[in-house]
Amino acid sequence: MTNFHCKSRGSRRLETLPDPLWILGRVAKRFPTPCGKVPGGRVGLAALVLAAGFFAACSARSLSSPHAVDRTATAMGSDLRLTAWTGDDDAANRAFDAVVAEFEHLDALMSVWRPGSDVERINAAAGDRAVAVSAEVREALRAARHVSEWTGGKFDVTFAALSDIWKFDYQNQDGSVPAPDAIRARLSLIDYRAIEIDDRAATVFARRKGMRVHLGGIGKGYAIERAVGILRRAGLRDFLIQAGGDLYVAGRKDGRPWRLGIADPRRPDRTFATIDLSDSTFSTSGDYSRAFIRDGVRYHHILDPATGQPARLCRSVTIVADSPTIADGLSTGVFVLGPEAGMALIERLPNVDGVIVSAKNEVLVSSGLKGKLAIVAEPTDAP
Repeated sequence: MTNFHCKSRGSRRLETLPDPLWILGRVAKRFPTPCGKVPGGRVGLAALVLAAGFFAACSARSLSSPHAVDRTATAMGSDLRLTAWTGDDDAANRAFDAVVAEFEHLDALMSVWRPGSDVERINAAAGDRAVAVSAEVREALRAARHVSEWTGGKFDVTFAALSDIWKFDYQNQDGSVPAPDAIRARLSLIDYRAIEIDDRAATVFARRKGMRVHLGGIGKGYAIERAVGILRRAGLRDFLIQAGGDLYVAGRKDGRPWRLGIADPRRPDRTFATIDLSDSTFSTSGDYSRAFIRDGVRYHHILDPATGQPARLCRSVTIVADSPTIADGLSTGVFVLGPEAGMALIERLPNVDGVIVSAKNEVLVSSGLKGKLAIVAEPTDAP
């Protein structure tokens, strides 16, 4: 039987925890978000849009009464889905073109699978020299550092030192389990504090030879952050952007908030909870995407930097926040922290809420979502 918990919340701000909205102030100045707010492993099926006809094909209409205009693409290794509720198809499609181009631009900077990307050049020069990189990569790394500090290092972009032995990316997934000695040999290379970001020189330096940076835990959230600014500058006010398990909704769909669902971690095609949101982000990390089971043990891509093993305390974590970037990183960090410590962090951070499905199939809901989240079914209990 699943147990549901709502935690009471006292003061949501700790002096030692900077406001997530303050962190990305520089991003917000360049890419404004709703109401002046600063923008906030991923799971393709984690956020299910429940409104009927969400991805229905749209006929070639120009100016008319508001209706859904949709676009799908592949970006940053995930399905990218865009929907605008508008009466101007042409304006929406031009904006969608710009969003797809921005995702492609950021992938070229951040991918570990594209030779010459900023991230690959950082990795190639690790332990030797600082390299000049784009403002976008430096911004994403700074946001990642804050999430690392909040989570005590449980979110760490230098986990990529393990990526050549744990093979979960679609480009190299092979279902192999590395030897314990191979994992231990790489743990000393995981340390977000060894990444030096110099904005004046526009450089990044990974101080230890063999270190590797991977922005897979925060890059799509950052891209969505940028996409929000693109759509707003195009005059769109009611829209949805989804890349894998990261999603942002603005305004309304057909006069109502967007209804979103949280996937059942053991039956990802099924929703166990729903919530209505506007002008908010919704990011889910789970152990059911990029995963395999061997000898009854589930192995997945969300690694604990302290052990080098897949984190075992949660099945899924969904973060609701103002900032897609922060939500993306936090969903991973909270997943690794586990349900108790993770929910305690959520309750302490301003402008952040969350839903956690623990390894015991318990559902924990932050106090800020009380009365807003609807549990429609118990999550399936299975290994």
